[in-house]
This record gives sequence, structure tokens and C-alpha cells, in this order.
Amino acid sequence: MRTTEYFEKKIRDRGIRREWCQRTVDEPVATEIQDDGRIRHWAYVEEAEHFLRVITEPDGTFVNAFFDRTFERRRTR
Repeated sequence: MRTTEYFEKKIRDRGIRREWCQRTVDEPVATEIQDDGRIRHWAYVEEAEHFLRVITEPDGTFVNAFFDRTFERRRTR
């Protein structure tokens, strides 16, 4: 798992586990390519009871991760 310093700081600050991020990328419920080429991956994390969004570079480097509290609402519209 290749990561940026920003990613490491943010998951630590947000209480997000590395294994949740890896699982989100490996088994996403949705993905989306951003205009800048980065990839958004979403998955529901049972342990946290929230959807997690993980952003990766096209080469797979983990850039950012956060709980996406609006994901479920956006999917149902």
C-alpha cells in the first residue's frame, strides 16, 4: 500500500484504519474518476457505520480518505 504523507496524517486524525481503506479500494460499492484522473472509491464500513471514500492516484497511491456522510443520500436521488 503506497500512501502520501497527507493520507497518513488524515487517517490518523480521523480515526480511519488502513485496512478499511484497502478494503474500500479492493471491494468498492461505487467508483468515479475525477477530472484530474484521481479515482474515488466508496464502501460501507460496518465497524464505523458510515460510508468511507478513499481517493487514489491512477497508479494506486492512496491520497485521501474520509467518512462520506452524503454518499447514501446522493445514491438514492
